[in-house]
Amino acid sequence: MEARDIPFGTVMLFQIGIGVSVNIFLLLFYAREVSGSHKPSSSDLILAHLALANTVILLTYGIPETMSIWGWRNFLDVFGCKICMYVYRVGRGLAICTTCLLSVFQAVTISPSTTPWAGIKAKLPKCIIPFCVLSWVLNLLIDLSTPIHMTSPQNSSLVRVVLDLKYCSKVIASAEKGLIIAVALSLRDLFFVVLMSAASGYMVFVLQRHHRRVRHLHGPGRSPKTMPEVRAAKKVIALVTLYVLLYGRQSVTLSVILNMKEKSPLLMNTHMVLAFTFSAISPFLMAHGDRRIGTFWKKGSPVSNPGAP
Repeated sequence: MEARDIPFGTVMLFQIGIGVSVNIFLLLFYAREVSGSHKPSSSDLILAHLALANTVILLTYGIPETMSIWGWRNFLDVFGCKICMYVYRVGRGLAICTTCLLSVFQAVTISPSTTPWAGIKAKLPKCIIPFCVLSWVLNLLIDLSTPIHMTSPQNSSLVRVVLDLKYCSKVIASAEKGLIIAVALSLRDLFFVVLMSAASGYMVFVLQRHHRRVRHLHGPGRSPKTMPEVRAAKKVIALVTLYVLLYGRQSVTLSVILNMKEKSPLLMNTHMVLAFTFSAISPFLMAHGDRRIGTFWKKGSPVSNPGAP
């Protein structure tokens, strides 16, 4: 391990440790809320699913990357590479699907009852579990190409290595096949990014209109209590904004790296550190403002309050 890699390795180690711990805590917390309630909150179920996806990403991608930057090489065999990267790709797909579902759910939740969303608002909670199951099925199928082309590190010039992670390599026989796979995965991601961005834009519009109405009713000198739905919507907007910014950063940086004649270690390390930042930071946004978590730490048991996800 070179001296320049030590700061990046330290940041990644800290990021993984904190991210995994907080995500597992939230997964258990929201799972307990869902299982312990006669009428479980749909948002708790979505947040538990997102915490699970984040945990999968950090364990299957964050830990190998951290071990690699600290100088470990060839610690995974061919089978280990296939399973590890396949589970990571599925977890990444689940994260984007679940973040999109959370934004759409919250947009429908805060929409006025007089809008066309009123009918969907009553039916949407029943669709949460089927959507989560469907997202698992779709991502397991979409990412089937990953274990097929993933193998242990390759040094031979006779194979086409399109992705070298130092501990694993992705090998594709032809450039055309690799392009088709890349386009298919990019279209999936782009669809969900556009959808969650549209839902967040709608929430911003509804919140602004709500703010003007409340300010008119209560006067400029008074600040009425914020509704739980409004707090939840602001939290979701922050989550989506973080995801879209990091997704855009990742796409641009990856394009630059793939087109560079000589790889920049600084750029590569920065890219790896930021690759799973959403999974490490998002649980703090998920927990922010949730009074049940504060009550849990004070009294040792969560208080059910489905209106404040």
